[in-house]
Amino acid sequence: MECRLGCGACCIAPSITSAIPGMPNGKPAGVRCIQLNEANLCSIFGQPERPAVCGHFKAADYVCGDSDAQALNNLIELEEITL
Repeated sequence: MECRLGCGACCIAPSITSAIPGMPNGKPAGVRCIQLNEANLCSIFGQPERPAVCGHFKAADYVCGDSDAQALNNLIELEEITL
């Protein structure tokens, strides 16, 4: 599965504990990543400063569902059950 451009759910729902440019302590769950632009695209995609966890994320039907809203809800639920 390919990511839906402009979804951004994986840049909002999960917590990220590694440093992100502009967010040296990472980001808490539910907080929009500072690197997510107005079009919901990662402004550091493919760059070395992008956190490894972001590069390892792979879109999948069970995570992304049929819509951006479903992806966000699914990722919020996964974040909550893995705390």
